[in-house]
Amino acid sequence: MRHLKSVGPLPLFWDRWRVAAPWSPRLELAELLRATGPQTELVLDLKGRDTALGRLVAKTIEPHLPARRFIVCARSTSQLEPFRDLPVRRFESVGNPRQLRRLLRRGTAAHGVSIHARLLDDGVVRQLRRLTDLIVTWPVNRVDDAVALAALGVDGLISDAPKLLLAERARA
Repeated sequence: MRHLKSVGPLPLFWDRWRVAAPWSPRLELAELLRATGPQTELVLDLKGRDTALGRLVAKTIEPHLPARRFIVCARSTSQLEPFRDLPVRRFESVGNPRQLRRLLRRGTAAHGVSIHARLLDDGVVRQLRRLTDLIVTWPVNRVDDAVALAALGVDGLISDAPKLLLAERARA
């Protein structure tokens, strides 16, 4: 499921070719939890740097634990902190070279890393394997990219075109 992003300080949200006003109805986490069954593992990708967001999400999902599984992903380690003692998998998100350097310099990672595909090569995957067991990457919207990234040894692919990738897999 995709989400709308804010346009910085402007009262506007967007995603690809869609623009929405901030007062448009949006799906809230409590609604999503009610609409999906406990067998559905949700990946919650926290945006921004507001440390209160991590605390609010942790408080919202805590009543559903441990019966329900979650992956919480964030670029800010301070947003992941409220989940440290909860039974959720924490993934650090890496979207640019600066964030990658910071993660590698720190020398520790949470349960997994979600990293932009353009940052991956054999050397980076080897370095990440020293920090974590799970590496997922995005965006993977072409079959040849999926094959190349799988050959590098990533564990998961995040795609805006899963039907395309599944159709190719079915043909193989």
